[in-house]
Amino acid sequence: MATERTLSIIKPDATRRNLTGKINAKFEEAGLRIIAQKRIHLSQAQAGKFYEVHAARPFYGELCEFMASEPVVVQVLEGEGAVAKNREVMGATNPAEAAEGTIRKEFALSIGENSVHGSDSAENAAIEIAFFFSGLELVG
Repeated sequence: MATERTLSIIKPDATRRNLTGKINAKFEEAGLRIIAQKRIHLSQAQAGKFYEVHAARPFYGELCEFMASEPVVVQVLEGEGAVAKNREVMGATNPAEAAEGTIRKEFALSIGENSVHGSDSAENAAIEIAFFFSGLELVG
């Protein structure tokens, strides 16, 4: 498996509860390195642009509103098979279906407030990383 990069977002429900360190510890324990990170507060328009792939879905408006409600931590994770590893560490989108020990099982409040976002493919990871970071900010 090749070294990859993937985008991770620690969502407003988790930043509000000061879970950034605990969540990042799970990524690092799984062998992922944080090579770029910043805390930002998305506007509704920025959240809408980032999630525009979901624009036709019924949850789009609520998702954008939630993501703009409070600060988030955006970061780039790097490691062997980083996309799949990150998704494994995050757990299922619905915390009720997430495996024990995953971020969503431990920290998510609901399917909507599920604490983290992660890229679903290497191709999308590259697009998502470029949305938030310049090449100079990736310091792996």
